[in-house]
Amino acid sequence: MTTITEINTVNGINTDRLRGLVGAISEDPAKGLTHWQVTTHWRGGTRSDTRVTHCMIGGERVAKDFTIRVDEPLALCGTNQYANPQEYLLAALNACMIVGYSACCAHEGIELEELRVETQGDIDLRGFLGIDPTVKPGYDELRYTVFIKGNGTPEQFENIHRTVMATSPNYFNLRNPIPLQSRLVVN
Repeated sequence: MTTITEINTVNGINTDRLRGLVGAISEDPAKGLTHWQVTTHWRGGTRSDTRVTHCMIGGERVAKDFTIRVDEPLALCGTNQYANPQEYLLAALNACMIVGYSACCAHEGIELEELRVETQGDIDLRGFLGIDPTVKPGYDELRYTVFIKGNGTPEQFENIHRTVMATSPNYFNLRNPIPLQSRLVVN
């Protein structure tokens, strides 16, 4: 006899698995500890390749095999073959928030029809190029707009919006200063 198990999904997310994950981490916080790492190699000029080989979730190693290719536009001495670091930074923010919106909506049973995040910011290259030490090399602010459509009410979407801003790791990481511990090895 074959047993058919129905998988409950909303927005492509297995909601039973999501609830199980929340429950497991609530019972054992160690299951919620993660470790992320990447290794980036210079490929000449402004090109680099970043390898993602694994992460750790709840003390378990999760194998991965990804390469993130990076370049700069021609105007910034690159070959314009791939997105640049700023575009990846903005994409990482957007993608992390997309995960939050889709998971929160799924958890609430809200089916999405559309979800899009548009983010932008301005950098003055005088700071990056060391032309003017009074000019910051990064953003003064990032501006983003979330476009969302589904069977939720405006109030539900507003609550989910606030939840994502409070719980998105990349939103948190960009909004709050993170200490960077540097080490240089000269071969």
